[in-house]
Amino acid sequence: MDEMENNFTREEALALLKKYNKEPFHIQHGLTVEGVMRWYAKELGYENEADYWANVGLLHDIDFELYPEQHCLKAPELLREGGASEDMIHSICSHGYGLCCDVKPEHEMEKVLFAVDELTGLIGAAALMRPSKSVMDMEASSIKKKFKDKKFAAGCSRDVIRQGAENLGWELNDLFEKTILAMRSCEEQIQEEMSRL
Repeated sequence: MDEMENNFTREEALALLKKYNKEPFHIQHGLTVEGVMRWYAKELGYENEADYWANVGLLHDIDFELYPEQHCLKAPELLREGGASEDMIHSICSHGYGLCCDVKPEHEMEKVLFAVDELTGLIGAAALMRPSKSVMDMEASSIKKKFKDKKFAAGCSRDVIRQGAENLGWELNDLFEKTILAMRSCEEQIQEEMSRL
C-alpha cells in the first residue's frame, strides 16, 4: 500500500456514516477518531494522506450501530455500496483484528487506528468526569490512573490499547500523550458539529 486511494470527499464520507448511524454517541465517536487520525497523519509525516487517514477514522465503525454482532464483517459490504476503495476497506476493517476479524493492521496508519480507537473512548469518558468536561486541561497522568482502574469505562479494552502501542513500538505513555493532543486539536470543531445534529 504505497499511495492510498481516497475516493471520498469528507462530505461523502460523513453522509455514508450518517446513513447507517443515527445515535449521537456513534457519530461523535466517528468524528473524534476522524480528527485524531488527521492529527496523527500530520504528526507522523503523512500530510499528503491526511484526508485518507481522516476518512478511515470517520468510517471505521460504519457497521457497529446496526450490526454490532457482525462488526468489521458487515463493513466491507456497506463500504463497497458506498464506493469505498479496497485499500480503504482493508484499513477500516483492520482495527477489528483479533477481536472480530482477521484483517491485520499493516500500514502505520492502520496501526494508529487500532491503537487510538479504544483509547479515544477511554479519554473521552475521563474528560466527561472532569469539571471542564474537556480534554484541554487533561494530562496523561490522569489517563494512566483511569487505565489502571478496570471498572472505569470497562468497555474500553486495555489489552487492545496495550497491543496498539506495542504494534507501533511506542511506550503507553507516549500513546496517551499524543492522543490527548490529537483530541485537543479537534474538540471544539466536534462540539460545533454535534450541536448541529
